[in-house]
Amino acid sequence: MENPNAQPGKPAKAGKWNKAGKPGKAGKQGKAAKPAVAGDQPETEGKTAKTSSVPVTFSLQRKVRERLAGQARAEGLDLGHYLQKVLEAHIVATSGADDPLAERLEAKRAVIDGIVALASKLDADGRFDEHFVLTVMKEAAADPDFDDLYARATGGTGKHAMRQRKVLNQQLGRVIRGAARAKGKRTEDGGVARAQVKGEIIRTYTLLTRD
Repeated sequence: MENPNAQPGKPAKAGKWNKAGKPGKAGKQGKAAKPAVAGDQPETEGKTAKTSSVPVTFSLQRKVRERLAGQARAEGLDLGHYLQKVLEAHIVATSGADDPLAERLEAKRAVIDGIVALASKLDADGRFDEHFVLTVMKEAAADPDFDDLYARATGGTGKHAMRQRKVLNQQLGRVIRGAARAKGKRTEDGGVARAQVKGEIIRTYTLLTRD
């Protein structure tokens, strides 16, 4: 395994969309709703898709962790996401030509990096509100380049692709929240406040706040 202190590789080229996409018109926002039950929605930024992700636990020297945490903060990511980025970049860098997994990981990284850039831009433009996750995703999906990249990142169609979309949408929801320096909104009973919409690339998402 490579030194965990190594910097991740460059994001994959993604046509025009790797420059954070073109602004689009925002549509109607979703209404607040109870959290979706896992499996009810094919595309969600809610519960973990257990069949697609496997947790890994390991220990790091304190100074190594501190260094990695600083690098993660510099990129606007939490440590877990940053470590995932480093490891996936290692897979891409050590894979042969036309490796399906490497190609999917490159597309996934380009999607995530582009969404972070787009979220930062929209936030700077004053577009932040509780439905900011949906705003960013609608804006991105308005660009055909993003649609193509997203399809490659999730494997196209079928049950496997549906599971990949769940996992990717969870990540996108979290990085959008991080880019906006926001946190999840809570319901009156202390639960996570979510909303649901139909006909969008993401159908269940967490409402955000800066309070």
